[in-house]
Amino acid sequence: MNNRLYGNLIFELSKEGRKGYSLPKNHFGSYEIPASMQRSEEAALPECDELTVVRHYTNLSNNNFGVDTGFYPLGSCTMKYNPKINEEMAAQPQFQNLHPEQPAETVKGAKALVSLLERSLCALTGLAHFTFKPYAGAHGELTGLMIIDNYHRQRGDMQRKKVIVPDSAHGTNPASAAVCGLEIIEVKSQANGQVDVEDLQRIVADQGAEIAAMMMTNPNTLGLFETCIPEIARLIHDCGGLMYYDGANLNPMLGACRPGDMGFDVMHINLHKTFSTPHGGGGPGSGPVGVREGLQDCFPFVSPFHGNFAVMMRAYAYILSLGREHVKEVGPLATLNANYIKESLKDVYELPIDGLCCHEFVFDGLKDKSTGVTTMDVAKRLLDYGYHAPTIYFPLLFHESLMIEPTENESKETLDGFIAVMRQIAEEAKTDPELVKSAPHDTPIGRVDDVLAAKHPIVTYRQMVSENLK
Repeated sequence: MNNRLYGNLIFELSKEGRKGYSLPKNHFGSYEIPASMQRSEEAALPECDELTVVRHYTNLSNNNFGVDTGFYPLGSCTMKYNPKINEEMAAQPQFQNLHPEQPAETVKGAKALVSLLERSLCALTGLAHFTFKPYAGAHGELTGLMIIDNYHRQRGDMQRKKVIVPDSAHGTNPASAAVCGLEIIEVKSQANGQVDVEDLQRIVADQGAEIAAMMMTNPNTLGLFETCIPEIARLIHDCGGLMYYDGANLNPMLGACRPGDMGFDVMHINLHKTFSTPHGGGGPGSGPVGVREGLQDCFPFVSPFHGNFAVMMRAYAYILSLGREHVKEVGPLATLNANYIKESLKDVYELPIDGLCCHEFVFDGLKDKSTGVTTMDVAKRLLDYGYHAPTIYFPLLFHESLMIEPTENESKETLDGFIAVMRQIAEEAKTDPELVKSAPHDTPIGRVDDVLAAKHPIVTYRQMVSENLK
């Protein structure tokens, strides 16, 4: 990585006067740009020839890790499957070049696709109606809570401003409730990782008249199926609240059970995750929200348009590719793959909660704590072997959390390779702990100072030059 073309910024490759483009002659005449809209100085753009630019960005792309380059066991976050037929469908010019302001009569095909996708999602979730306005999962959470708030307001039940959230929930749950102007009440988890129903009973007994909803992820963030949902739903409904389903972990539910049948009234789906749009790096996303019959009149205005249409295209193509028969295999295969990895590694990695998991599970670091090798060290060492790290230090229930989610599509050979490397790292932690603690060794950059990077990020070229001159 010492090659100048590989390791430098495009600005550093710039040479005055070099160009990598040629523009056609101006056929539109000359027009004066108002002085108020003109720059006071030339834009600070790099000047490079075409070959330099192509090589630079090609080499950068080769340094990036993605679902097309290797196994991606990140937990509770993102889909790791990207069927190319979905990309082909989303790239169809008849859909790709649509504009949200087009006359309605020119987008009948797109509207039909959204309608068909809604029918599919209703069938898969057991809910009656969906809105596709939210742009991402967290936006869907906010929309769902706004629906719940509207429901209580329409009934004149103005005192219901509290939302119950398990202590194992995704961080977006309490954040979305707070943005919606609602107060968060935390319910504890039991030693088995599931919601403590007795603690919930105390909360409902004390504050039931103020409860707007309870938010749950099922399976929860430990990858465990919440077995007491019927009782939980009864408690919340009896006190006048609604049940909200965080659909981030919907993968293992497909073909196994439906949130609507469990008693949930509102849910969002991370469409990009469950239905095959890779989402790493922050986008694109889509967070449609489904409701039971009677709540569709409570949909809020969160956007004048449908959300990311290309994600909807991919999702519908994925559903059609699987069909009614094979979509039922998604959940069982996701569960099988996760349990296979868990059982293969629990003798060398600490498994705080034993038993059957769903699509993901959580280790609490290495079983042998005497080596001093942390979850962070294991994650960094995985990079040397060509694997993306799992989610680390989440959920917060365990000190050295290491969350692994293989998803339903990975082959046994891929899983076996990952298992072998994880066991190799566990052995290295015993025989050569410093090798693991100083990893990674074979990546373009070594271990960075994460705290410094978070507190004092250098995000522009000029800032970088300024820092280097100090």
